[in-house]
Amino acid sequence: MSEENIEIVRRATDAYSRGALDEALENWAPDAVLDWSNSRGLEADVVQGRDEIRVYVERFRGMFEGIRIELGEISELEEGVVMVENVAHLQGRDGLIVTARSTWLITLRHGQQTSLTLYQSTADALEAAGLSG
Repeated sequence: MSEENIEIVRRATDAYSRGALDEALENWAPDAVLDWSNSRGLEADVVQGRDEIRVYVERFRGMFEGIRIELGEISELEEGVVMVENVAHLQGRDGLIVTARSTWLITLRHGQQTSLTLYQSTADALEAAGLSG
């Protein structure tokens, strides 16, 4: 397991939770893809390129008073493919906090994140990675 890849994911997620978007995106490849099309909530979309991802993330974050991502199990399924179970804590402007569980498949090449795809469950992510029974 590449500890470097897992550390990149941890640092980016921590930065995102703190609202430090420059830091959160610093290891994203210029042509990276963020696939949020499986979202059952807000902003289901696919965006490509670090600049477009930044616009998307800023718009998403702007809908909430605060966002904190709690990482669960992180595992490298194969070289450069990391699966991340997580819980998002989203605080609305009215103070209500909503939690949303999901699993991400993240690809990394040469120290750069090339994609992040959101899945509603770990089983869905494993199936997408070709690892389900």
